[in-house]
Amino acid sequence: MVRRLYVRLLALVALGLVGSPPCLAQELAPRSYWPAPKGTKLLILGYSHQSGDVVTDPSLPLTGVDSSIDSGVIAYQQTFDLFGRTSNLQLQLPYVDGTTTGQVNNEAGRRDVNGFADFSATLSLNLTGAPSMTREEFQAWRSDPQPLLAASIKLVAPSGEYEADKLINIGTNRWAIRPRLGYIQPLSENWLLEFAIGAWFFEDNDEFLGTTREQDPIGAVDFSLVRRIRTGFWLSLDLTYYVGGRSTVDGDKSADFQRNSRAGLTVVYPLKRHHAVKLAWSNGLVTESGGDFQTIFLNYIYVIR
Repeated sequence: MVRRLYVRLLALVALGLVGSPPCLAQELAPRSYWPAPKGTKLLILGYSHQSGDVVTDPSLPLTGVDSSIDSGVIAYQQTFDLFGRTSNLQLQLPYVDGTTTGQVNNEAGRRDVNGFADFSATLSLNLTGAPSMTREEFQAWRSDPQPLLAASIKLVAPSGEYEADKLINIGTNRWAIRPRLGYIQPLSENWLLEFAIGAWFFEDNDEFLGTTREQDPIGAVDFSLVRRIRTGFWLSLDLTYYVGGRSTVDGDKSADFQRNSRAGLTVVYPLKRHHAVKLAWSNGLVTESGGDFQTIFLNYIYVIR
């Protein structure tokens, strides 16, 4: 019984950390900083479907975009002790299959893509409220959680498939990095309020249709209201607002400054021992440039240890 409870607790932790869509700044990830016992090892398989005004790189100079993108992801995550605090390292590799239609300089076009997208690694560290814990200490902490402050850094490598003579690609052909701070405030025994702030910074793509494309940083603020129903079973209402990301191609600034917001719902449900699933949905609220699309996620997690 104790072992089953422990496995369900681990499942709900990991399902809050995986499942980001290709559009980096627009991801919604409730419970990203909820801790787990040291030594926890997880395997995660995810699927997402996105439709609407979305491409794998939202700064592309496209108008009238209509896409249908299916993505699969495999991820591995391990929890460990870093400076006496709970820390997580997650490695993630997506695969993308999609079709995009749109206009470039008033000319219609279509692009079908499939292949591996950019590999990413995320390191997170709980700064206050969640020291490195054994299984027993974690169960005691969960029954009486304290306010929690955490930090993370996510690195995306230019490893995805990329063709320099194509406007739309799976890979982005540039490095990207996102530092982020997150805070969790317990409101009661069953309610949590989460807040996070971060920014994406991008390297230049010097193989963009024979020229160089730069992109300004994108800042994002995220909110989640989480309802804990029972062990391993929770749901949340999620909001994000992101701004920036104007691109420059061959010295000319593009009219693609983003000032957008999205809302979503997330449900996590534990299955049998070692297994759980996550279902999430999100859609655009206010869209100034791109980003008006719908996303559906389905994630499965296996607790290795």
